[in-house]
Amino acid sequence: MISKSCYVFIDSQNLNLGIKSRGWNLDFRKFRIYLKNKYGVGRAYLFIGFIPGNEKLYSNLKRFGYILIFKPVLEYKEKVKGNVDAELVLHCILEMRNYGKAIVVSGDGDFYCLVEYLESKRKLLKILVPTKQYSSLLRRFNKDNYIVRIDLLRESLEKKDWHSRSVETLG
Repeated sequence: MISKSCYVFIDSQNLNLGIKSRGWNLDFRKFRIYLKNKYGVGRAYLFIGFIPGNEKLYSNLKRFGYILIFKPVLEYKEKVKGNVDAELVLHCILEMRNYGKAIVVSGDGDFYCLVEYLESKRKLLKILVPTKQYSSLLRRFNKDNYIVRIDLLRESLEKKDWHSRSVETLG
């Protein structure tokens, strides 16, 4: 039987860079739990560039419950780029009959046509944007309360370094 739960489609680079621009790191384990508890997310697709040497990171993400969709990366002027837009759109459409609602995690305006299509099919639940600086193309969806800013969830989703915890919380 096909589950009609909620699926999430995550642009990992947009999410990660957006959160880091606000001065903190996202705890992907906590984020996965949040998605399940808040929105009933069954499958969480994480679209990410594949970089040799990051196998431990990929294993941890899988252990947290993400389904990883890899894209080869390109190195350009000492920057690594793995644009996952096409893969995210393709998987979202291919999986459409398997989910009741979808969440798109990105503030990238390149996903406007996908979000518009999901809304027209009554499949869009939310758009989770990393910060208040997201594409003006997506702003029209704010009037219908689709937009959720992840940066406002810092208190519950921030990755905490055990060194920064107080002695009281450890003992």
